[in-house]
Amino acid sequence: MQAYADRAALNETLQTRLATFYSRSRKGRWCKGETSGHFIKVLKVYLDCDRDSIIYQGEPVGPACHTGARTCYFSSVERTDARLHEEGDHASTSNMPASSLFALEGIIQQRVQQHSQDAGSKPSWTAKLAGNQGLLCSKIREEAGELCETLEGREGQERAASEMADLLYHSMVLLHVQDVPIEHVLKELRRRFGTSGIDEKAARQR
Repeated sequence: MQAYADRAALNETLQTRLATFYSRSRKGRWCKGETSGHFIKVLKVYLDCDRDSIIYQGEPVGPACHTGARTCYFSSVERTDARLHEEGDHASTSNMPASSLFALEGIIQQRVQQHSQDAGSKPSWTAKLAGNQGLLCSKIREEAGELCETLEGREGQERAASEMADLLYHSMVLLHVQDVPIEHVLKELRRRFGTSGIDEKAARQR
């Protein structure tokens, strides 16, 4: 979402760690979620080079948009036949901007759904993996081994990137099968930032 914030709103955000803005229509401060309960927990605040734009990096509690969408940006626009064409609505995630991992997550979900809707069709590789636990796990072990071989055999950066991409893809199919969103993995990684790997591992063993 995008909103206006003044100095007081920024100060309140830093104190409460809840995204707070200045509403020019209401002529007063506005903490996102006070009415709906859909707060945004702010993890970090960033300034641009001109100090006239701010990014709140946060974790939304519920949808960020008043339409019920997880983001206010759910439509894309293209120029066709000398006209601007808008596509997308709040009920769909297909036109939301997405980083590479989230885009891959969407593609995996789409491939599996397509096969489930037409069971008589030839399954894609993704659908085949999702429907065969043994094959999926064997491919993940295989790709992990091949990634290690890029280091042991000094195969170079390009090869390492390629094998890591294979491992990520197959691992994300496994996440899909277990209904684990990639956001849960990223949240767990963020939780571990600033924590010693040795300490984190020791805490899990207790």
